[in-house]
Amino acid sequence: MRKLVTLGLLPALLCGCAVGPNYKKPTVDTPGVYRGLTQEEAASNDPRSLGNDKWRDVFQDEQLRELIRTALQQNYDLRIAAARVLQARAFVGITRADQFPTISGQAAAVNERSPQSKFLPAFETSAAQTGLAFNWELDFWGKYRRASEAARASLLASEWARLEIMSELVANVASAYFKLRALDLQLEISQRTLASRTDSLKLITALANGGATSLLDVRQAEQLVFTAGSEIPTLERQIEQQENLISILLGKNPGPIPRGRRLTEQEHPPAVPAGLPSSLLGRRPDIRETEEQLIAANAEIGVARAAYFPQIALTASAGFQSSALTSLFSGPAGAWAFGGSLVQPIFTAGRIRSNVRLTEAQQQQALLFYQQTIQGAFRDVSDALIAYRKIQEFREQQQFLVESAQDATRLSQMRYKGGVASYLEVLTNDTNYFSAELGLVQAQLDELLAFVQLYKSLGGGWEQ
Repeated sequence: MRKLVTLGLLPALLCGCAVGPNYKKPTVDTPGVYRGLTQEEAASNDPRSLGNDKWRDVFQDEQLRELIRTALQQNYDLRIAAARVLQARAFVGITRADQFPTISGQAAAVNERSPQSKFLPAFETSAAQTGLAFNWELDFWGKYRRASEAARASLLASEWARLEIMSELVANVASAYFKLRALDLQLEISQRTLASRTDSLKLITALANGGATSLLDVRQAEQLVFTAGSEIPTLERQIEQQENLISILLGKNPGPIPRGRRLTEQEHPPAVPAGLPSSLLGRRPDIRETEEQLIAANAEIGVARAAYFPQIALTASAGFQSSALTSLFSGPAGAWAFGGSLVQPIFTAGRIRSNVRLTEAQQQQALLFYQQTIQGAFRDVSDALIAYRKIQEFREQQQFLVESAQDATRLSQMRYKGGVASYLEVLTNDTNYFSAELGLVQAQLDELLAFVQLYKSLGGGWEQ
């Protein structure tokens, strides 16, 4: 009957109670729609979100996809984050082990001989012992369960941190690749412009030698050539440096980067579904990471409060000991011991109370950081939506500017050949056309970068 009663009380001793507050998800002031949507988009309230799409579906350039795959396998920041996850997983195992008893075995054998002395004869002794030791601190107040809860939350936080780095890496590789293709296009424009201006310089030089024009026109034509020529080494330097940047993102030494589609061939939708703001809370890795950190901080309060209560421990040992190894397991060699202890803090000079206050303040800090992260996420989405739409409008105007500047260059060249305009007019319009072309490339790049930023701000990029 005593055994049955003991077995019945054992679950109660194991479970006991868990002091400290249970975690409750904080209430968050979530807007109904994102700021930055058009009236039509806000009215539709479409639950679809670009952030739910996998990166391989968002980016259509196969070469870019291959670069992202390589980066996800070899990038050092991501591999370091994966190592942190393994550390957190091991720490969960270490913390959880405190809830269970420890059993250790021991064995020892000693044989000693003492020589004859003036007062004692020679003698020889031997002793041998073996046994098991049992130690168990009962988790009656839930200290170790709260610690395990905090460790598990920290593990999940490290996993979400890894996914945040993955999302950041996908966006960084895509942005760096688009910048590289923009530099390639600007170099192509500069080389084409240089070749055209060089041909014009040869023609004007021939006219000047024949007395059909002045040396001033030759000097102005040279300015056009030198302006275009000076852009080429600058762009070539930027291209190689950009390739080095992408190589490091891929976890490789600096080297050339293969290309895919041209900048103007990169597909991206004119309008992007943003989804519901409430869904962003479960979508963005940084928000999920800070929430898990809040859960861990909340559990640490229970660990600190458990120090107010007594520690209950059980100890036991059993084994054999004998003066002769041959009789260790025979005869009256058995030995055992069983006991328990209870330790209650009486005076700690306010240490326990201060520790509880510390964990409560840390929990409040984690809560405020969680709320701040959510507000920052809403701002990121709003800024990205506004930027994507307004940069599209700017790019359209820049396209009109290029067309107008191109036609102005054509007309000024016709007027110069007809003798009704100076070469200064050609110089001015050709310079404006060259600048407008480079500006259009920058506008096209900014549009793609805004698209990438919008995808990342909506929580995309981490799903495989």
